[in-house]
Amino acid sequence: MSQVKQILQLHSQGNGNKTIARNLGISKNTVKSYLAKYRSSKISLATLLKMEDHALEKVFHPGNPAYKDNRFEELKGKLDYYVDELKKTGVTKQLLWEEYRLSNPTGYSLSQFSYHLSQHRLTKNPSMVLRHEPGEKLFVDFAGKKLSYIDPTTGEIIECQVFVACLPYSDYAFCMAVPSQRVDDFIYALTCCLESLGGVPKVLVPDNLKSAVIKANNYEPTINRALEDFANHYNMAVVPARARKPKDKALVENQVKLIYNRVYARIRNQQFFLLSELNSAIKEHTLKHNQTRMQKRDYCREEHFLSNEKHLLQELPTKAFEIKYYKEYKHGTNNDIYLGEDKHYYSAPYQYIGQKLKVVYTRSMVRIFHRHNLVAVHKREFGIGKYTTVEEHLCSTHQHYLNRSPEYYKDKAENLSKTLGVLVRLIFAQDRYPEQLYKSCDGLFSLFKSTPRETFDKACRMAIDYQNYTYGFVLNVIKNKMTEYDQEEQPDQSLPQHNNIRGKEYYDNQLSLKF
Repeated sequence: MSQVKQILQLHSQGNGNKTIARNLGISKNTVKSYLAKYRSSKISLATLLKMEDHALEKVFHPGNPAYKDNRFEELKGKLDYYVDELKKTGVTKQLLWEEYRLSNPTGYSLSQFSYHLSQHRLTKNPSMVLRHEPGEKLFVDFAGKKLSYIDPTTGEIIECQVFVACLPYSDYAFCMAVPSQRVDDFIYALTCCLESLGGVPKVLVPDNLKSAVIKANNYEPTINRALEDFANHYNMAVVPARARKPKDKALVENQVKLIYNRVYARIRNQQFFLLSELNSAIKEHTLKHNQTRMQKRDYCREEHFLSNEKHLLQELPTKAFEIKYYKEYKHGTNNDIYLGEDKHYYSAPYQYIGQKLKVVYTRSMVRIFHRHNLVAVHKREFGIGKYTTVEEHLCSTHQHYLNRSPEYYKDKAENLSKTLGVLVRLIFAQDRYPEQLYKSCDGLFSLFKSTPRETFDKACRMAIDYQNYTYGFVLNVIKNKMTEYDQEEQPDQSLPQHNNIRGKEYYDNQLSLKF
């Protein structure tokens, strides 16, 4: 506008168009057009020269006259309706324009109609520059395009998902390849990201992938339980971006595009035979990306992150995070819970047989809860069809069965009775199968409980004297009341007198016979 004022000033001094154009170094037609606008404005020259630049610009550049057209006023009131109609299936601008021309035969052409409709849609959804605090948020996403490596044994090309994260304040990036977008791979990538950053931001902003969000909602999304546990472990809040709203995470979306250019493109001709090799190359080029000077900045992302953001991140926890898996099982009558994923059995206290127990397991531990009370802890095992049993979880009968051994029976017999102790030791001195001997001892212990002490000890002494170390012999002695009969007091009885006695001589004669 300062040049326009120069034109008006020279014109007020009586200079012609050619002179003004020569003095100001502009074309004669430009001078002519501005003087024509001055004359059509019907505002005095002195008034124009006193105006501020913005007011003067309004006189000489009043804007597009199309917006003052009556046709625009008629269309303006229907633009919201047309925007809503475009969201419906099969509705196009061409169709809406045809309907518009039916009611307005002298209305806009298709090109003007489309232009005004597009402008209206833009003004309804303006963008806003979001301001981020250092160390506050971490945006995460998976790139749409995959990377791959070659299986050295089969030659198969194995595709990988690419995890991308960035801190919005410094725009510092992290990138790595993982086998899939499953929960365990997603959590592993997040763990590696935080370890690479050397700290923890306050808020995690994931996309609405299933590994992070079970049910998307603009107001109260349902977060995956594993991600909630991860965030609680690292003292972070999870605030997912709105579904189908890429502007909510525009920085990480832009970061993905930069990764395509500065990582994907630079390794496109390389072959990798291990996932670790692929990640080494990704790490190398991501570092170069972070160390590249940013446009319109006199620093790189790494410098900005190290100087202004890293020290504001929260400290990493000392213990690494493990994903927790949650299952609910009924406690079986065999005193074990069957963990289907490992096909392995874990014991729980026998008091909870028949009740539903909650199992929370990680990669290394298995914890069993009953109504939020921890009742059993096991180290996780992966033996298919095998049992992990804690003796204290069994009832006394089962504990006795597990604790059986020759020494167990000998010690128990000694504590009950010295005579029984001697008998049990003689029982185990026999060359018989141990399981049979255990049952004999169990029978003797049962007899001890149901038989008077003196009677039982006598029966045991008789078994020792007759060298018959069996439960059956002791039972028959007690049952037939043989302990009441004293053998030492029994009189010797001679054979009855009869004539059928051959005598010694008979047998001597038989030996001397010769055939």
